[in-house]
Amino acid sequence: MRHLLLALPFALLPLVAAQAHEHDHDEHAHDSLGAHEHGVASLNVALDGNLLELQLESPAMNLVGFEHAAKSEADKAKVAATRRELEQPIGLFALASGDCETREVELESPLFGDADHEHEHEHEHHEHEGEHSDIQAFYRFECASSAKLQQLDLSELFKRFPATEKIQVQLIGPNGQQGMQLTPAQPRLSF
Repeated sequence: MRHLLLALPFALLPLVAAQAHEHDHDEHAHDSLGAHEHGVASLNVALDGNLLELQLESPAMNLVGFEHAAKSEADKAKVAATRRELEQPIGLFALASGDCETREVELESPLFGDADHEHEHEHEHHEHEGEHSDIQAFYRFECASSAKLQQLDLSELFKRFPATEKIQVQLIGPNGQQGMQLTPAQPRLSF
């Protein structure tokens, strides 16, 4: 999976990416779970003109309820249902106000059968230590009325995936760079 938004012309973006990588590395060095913490996900957001890109990374536990390979029919059904929900991002991120259309969706996880693909990328490390599996979703939208896109509302994402307790957000938009933590009680992010 490509790194989020590295092609966009934001001066601060390489700094954000470096800080995020450094932060993940430091967390891993001090905590055996590293950036993989159940209940916690990360979301990178960039809005540039009419282009909106999102990259969500979450432990599979938050989204499907387990991290082992899906062997039973019930587990396979849960993985398939989660994948279908993640493939419909307009509702998950409440993007109707900006008249946004999904242009690209990429989902990756060992649970989706992408394990071989992930091993090709050195930067996607620690995925297979123990039974820890992550799900990564990349979305690109074109928003005809991006000026009307005032916020991202993750209420539906928290509702559909209740094991997700908080989402660490990095945003680059018209008003600069900001970082915040969203929760079911505070699920909105203003651009």
